[in-house]
Amino acid sequence: MTFFKKQEPVVHELPALYEELLPSERREVREQYVEQQGGFCMHCFGCLKQVPPSDITDKPVRPELYPSNFFDHPVHLHHSHDTGLTLGAVHAYCNAVLWEYHNE
Repeated sequence: MTFFKKQEPVVHELPALYEELLPSERREVREQYVEQQGGFCMHCFGCLKQVPPSDITDKPVRPELYPSNFFDHPVHLHHSHDTGLTLGAVHAYCNAVLWEYHNE
C-alpha cells in the first residue's frame, strides 16, 4: 500500500508579476485570488461559479479579438497591462469587458 503526502498549496506573494509566472503558477495565483475574494469576481462582484450579471453580459464584446479558447476558461487572472501586476480573479466575460470598455 502506498501513501501519498498531501501537498501544501503553493502560496505566492500577491500581487505577482503576470509575465514572470509560468502557466501553472498563473493557475495557483488565480486560485489564491479566488479564495481571497471569497469566490467572487473582483470586477462585477458576482459569484465566479455563475455567469456574470446582465449589466456585464449585456455589453457586447468582439470574440474575434481573443484567442479561440479565451471563453473556454470561465475564470481569468486579471492583470494591469501598465504595471504587469496581477489584480484579481474575474469572469472571462468580465475580463473581455474590462479590456474593451475600460482599456484594462
